[in-house]
Amino acid sequence: MFSDIDVLCKLGHIKYNIMKTDPLRFFVRSFMAGAYLGVAAILSYTLGALLNDHTVVGKIAVAGTFGIGLVAIVYLGAELFTGNCFVSIMPVLKGELKFHQILPMWIVCYIGNMVGIALVCFLYIKSGAQEAIMIPYLQGVMESKLQFDVMELLIKGILCNFIVCIAAYSGVKIKDETARLIVIMVFVMAFVLPGFEHCIANGGIFTMGLTQLGNTVNWLTLPLHMLLSTLGNILGGSVLLAVPIYIMFKAPQSEIKK
Repeated sequence: MFSDIDVLCKLGHIKYNIMKTDPLRFFVRSFMAGAYLGVAAILSYTLGALLNDHTVVGKIAVAGTFGIGLVAIVYLGAELFTGNCFVSIMPVLKGELKFHQILPMWIVCYIGNMVGIALVCFLYIKSGAQEAIMIPYLQGVMESKLQFDVMELLIKGILCNFIVCIAAYSGVKIKDETARLIVIMVFVMAFVLPGFEHCIANGGIFTMGLTQLGNTVNWLTLPLHMLLSTLGNILGGSVLLAVPIYIMFKAPQSEIKK
């Protein structure tokens, strides 16, 4: 009988082999994951803008709908950087792959995700849809995001991907389709509602802000924000969740010796 580690390692090897044998296909899968999140961003942030005068309701609406992006990724088959930080680290922890072997996969996945979500969000703003309500909403979001404490932002990134990867892990474990959809949506809500930081989602909202607001916002802290949220996401998935899961389900030394 396969353990959780075996299943996760198998998934990690599948992703690694796709990247190794057909990097263009892997990039397109990563691009589409970003695009799916871009669609979720359009829905959730438009709802946030529409409900901007009702702060609490607006935040709940954003958190409650953003999960459709992860649902699309899981059900339609795409590569999300933050989820891969969890799955693909398992063969490394087990000693079947070296970290330097999966690093190119992470880089390609990250770039593909960013290109996908940035393109969709850029086109949304350029379409002029809901422009009147998006401008003040994005102005407030940018002001909030670009003023941050370094340690707090890093921790928000860690907690975000800890929760995202629990959602991904649940998606692997739960077989009933309805239950899987509900669990994924609730877990995504659990990281969006408190305001935790997802680096790929941030790529979308910052693209909206840059496109819509231009030089009216001071963007000097944007690169640091993206760096810290990305680093936090890596630690949340590949360390805070992956290491305990590996320790919980790895084969006992007595079985390994046999």
